Amino acid sequence: MKQISSRFSIAVHTLSLIAINPNDCTGDFIASSVNTNPVVIRRIMGMLKKAGFIDVRPGVGGASLLKEPEHITLLDIYRAVDVAEEHQLFRIHEKPNIECLVGRNIEQVLQTELRDAQSVMEHRLSQTTLAQLIDKFK
Repeated sequence: MKQISSRFSIAVHTLSLIAINPNDCTGDFIASSVNTNPVVIRRIMGMLKKAGFIDVRPGVGGASLLKEPEHITLLDIYRAVDVAEEHQLFRIHEKPNIECLVGRNIEQVLQTELRDAQSVMEHRLSQTTLAQLIDKFK
């Protein structure tokens, strides 16, 4: 089964580190905390910068938040790192057999359920801020 991209959890991890340790947050520092390659962190930091969450210092390295953690929700982060393709968390398999009762109706029947599930999840993510998560780390 295909999982949701780990970009979301890595982005939350990255922003949390930057909020807690703004002076120490080089790509290498973040990569060692996430336990991943610095290239992955640079790619995600680029997405976070594009979304207006961070400023990255060239040369000496490091990053800082451009918004207060209280003003960044998990939904904001989720959207910034493109976890879901074309804003659709769930995809329906392509080209089912239209000669089959289930095959010709599966997309229509399932689409509403999946859209509702995604909406509930996104609503829940919108209720939690980065600041609330950081408080749980202490």
